[in-house]
Amino acid sequence: MLTHEDGNLSGLSVQEFVLVGFEGGLETQALLFAVFLGLYLVTVLGNLTMIVVITLDVRLHSPMYFFLKNLSFLDLCYSSVIAPKALTNFFSSTKIINFASCASQLFFFSLLATTEAFLLAVMAYDRFMAICNPLRYPVTMCPSACARLVLGTYCGGCLNSIIQTSLTFHLPYCGSNHINHFFCDVPPLLRIACANTALNELIMFGVCGMIIVGTTLVVLISYGYIMVTSLRMRSGTGRHKVFSTCGSHMTAVSLFYGTVFVMYAQPGAVESMEQGKVVSVFYTLVIPMLNPLIYSLRNKDVKEALRRLGRKHAAT
Repeated sequence: MLTHEDGNLSGLSVQEFVLVGFEGGLETQALLFAVFLGLYLVTVLGNLTMIVVITLDVRLHSPMYFFLKNLSFLDLCYSSVIAPKALTNFFSSTKIINFASCASQLFFFSLLATTEAFLLAVMAYDRFMAICNPLRYPVTMCPSACARLVLGTYCGGCLNSIIQTSLTFHLPYCGSNHINHFFCDVPPLLRIACANTALNELIMFGVCGMIIVGTTLVVLISYGYIMVTSLRMRSGTGRHKVFSTCGSHMTAVSLFYGTVFVMYAQPGAVESMEQGKVVSVFYTLVIPMLNPLIYSLRNKDVKEALRRLGRKHAAT
């Protein structure tokens, strides 16, 4: 299939795309490569460390850390869906991704990112039950219930991913095959489709808006009750521990939901791809890198577990 210099295909159906990525010369690309590589390596190291520590330390075998381990797994996976291809494209002359690979990347990215949105809401509900209903907590958040909640987040993520991917790749692509982004995502793909994409945009904004608003409400209501309960506590130590744990979660939630809302759940987001690229770096690389740092540096139990693991390793 022949592609003209302007990126247009002469009336033929697109079989491959070109990921335009970021503008700039060789020095700019080298700098961006170093930044992306650094972010990705820290993301992999941080999230793998969290998974290993929580798995090996029996004192962290509780619902909160079970969810946190799943959060680290999601961050690790969905960064890995994006970063390796982006890194290879910085010094690639073609930056080509075939149709099937592009669809697969969009599917898994949407699946994992949506699952994380639901999981953050589940984690807020878990803290609500632990702090506001401590007597019922062991029964309500038993291992089987936790497993069902995590499974439910993946089912929700899979449903949204199927909707977004099927609607996006059922559109005809017969004009430009240049995706103005560093990975395959819905907004830049809609811009190069050879059809009216108003329905697709409406569904994307509607579904993503409902997910973000719904999960945000769960978080806000949960932490509203937590705040009221913590203020009634007589123990200053207990109040401090509640604020420390919940503060970490709220930081992660605010960063994730804020950037995702800017990209997917507001009218006009599809039209500003340059802004979208920068925002996308935050939720694909920066936030997955920050999450283990936020939870480990502000969490006494995790820091103690790391020290115990370090001492055990040194002793052997």
